[in-house]
Amino acid sequence: MENLFDVAVIGAGPGGYVAAIRAAQMGARVAVVEKDLPGGTCLNRGCIPSKALLASAELLYKIRNAGQMGINVGGHVHFDWSAIQARKDGVLARLRSGIKGLFSSKGVTLFEGRARIEGPGRLAITGKNGSSGSINARKLIIATGSVPALIPGWTADEKVVCTSDQALHWKDLPNRILIVGGGAIGCEFACMLHEYGVKVTLVEMLSGLLPGMEPALGRALEAVFAKRGIQVFTGTKVEDFSVGDQSAIARLSNGQSIEADRVLVATGRRPDTQELGLGALRLKTERGFIPVNDRMQTSVKDVYCIGDANGRCMLAHAASAQGICAVGDALGQGKDFALPVPMAVYTFPEVASVGINSVQAAQQGIPVKIGHFPVGHLGKAQASGEDLGFVMVIRHRHDGTLLGMHMIGPHATEIIEVATAMIGQRASAADLGQMVFAHPTISEAVKEAAEDAFDLAIHLPARRAVRLVAEVKDIP
Repeated sequence: MENLFDVAVIGAGPGGYVAAIRAAQMGARVAVVEKDLPGGTCLNRGCIPSKALLASAELLYKIRNAGQMGINVGGHVHFDWSAIQARKDGVLARLRSGIKGLFSSKGVTLFEGRARIEGPGRLAITGKNGSSGSINARKLIIATGSVPALIPGWTADEKVVCTSDQALHWKDLPNRILIVGGGAIGCEFACMLHEYGVKVTLVEMLSGLLPGMEPALGRALEAVFAKRGIQVFTGTKVEDFSVGDQSAIARLSNGQSIEADRVLVATGRRPDTQELGLGALRLKTERGFIPVNDRMQTSVKDVYCIGDANGRCMLAHAASAQGICAVGDALGQGKDFALPVPMAVYTFPEVASVGINSVQAAQQGIPVKIGHFPVGHLGKAQASGEDLGFVMVIRHRHDGTLLGMHMIGPHATEIIEVATAMIGQRASAADLGQMVFAHPTISEAVKEAAEDAFDLAIHLPARRAVRLVAEVKDIP
């Protein structure tokens, strides 16, 4: 049967397209149905466009601060927003073309349209041009991702109230912006837009920036933002909100009112599963998410769900890894997904984390010892003028197992993979501390922090035991 496939994937984002290619590599006949553009949110409205805009902003920041390195830049340093956007669009177009090229070379059939499940192994496809058709598949992988979550009751006027979907493709920049949400998306936009001359106010309802990560990272990033002039309110809610013709006014729980030309809502994402026809499979959801087990199997035989749509870990690289896991199980080589997944925030300085943090250790009752090393102590950091940040290494206090690593500083999103690999191999913190790192590098801070978890860091002053004596006087 011509329209019968071994595996059909709904969605061509970082989970879906990776799953499709791996299935084809394993000899399966594969179809992918994508309603929008290849690459999904990550490539078109998330990871890649934001990093392109951040790269230009960071270069601008370095040029403006080049005097600290003895480089004098004459004249007025300025930027061309339309050229920055055009460069970003070119990057996206090349990467989309690359995915299509990979599909073609691997023998993956791409259907450009909207998929709807009609029953076990059967998909109806409505093409972008209105055409209709159907395919059948022995195994189905749902990889539809997520969309930005909006705040109930807030206006949907995209000229003033936006999500990252719109903000990444703005034709012009506002003079003032209110960012609601201090997670990765909110912090990246705050860092970037400030460098482009936008007056930024960032409001986070919880007690610190980057909720869910090691709290020390959020505190350090907040200090960096404050020094640069980014206004940050943590532990603060937007109590009231109104939109005028050209601006918005928000009243905060701390009593302040903020007027902004645009408001960026960065409070999270929700699964994009509502229009899939899951009822045809009697597949239940939880708040829109599709529950799965450790092999990405849903409650329905031969149906898998990966990436944001299952809610386990809403990160692009997690979706890719889950896609590999799902395909392996679907094609008879299944094993549980049990790998550590790093988190990365592309502010400057960068922030990255893997494994458990100090709060999670306390909540789980795990006895830990924490090593800490400031990046600024490194020769490479001082020589290159990149001396902001630190590395934290968390080990089990009794058996020394490496449990987590957390970093803010230059190249943190690359360096974190050292700990990711070792946690995945269930290595000890001592193993990490005994590794030989090239000198001079920023990554040497990892070795020092691991050594400090055993009070053996070479380039930290010796800790001294200090006995505090309190003088107690009689109370009259």
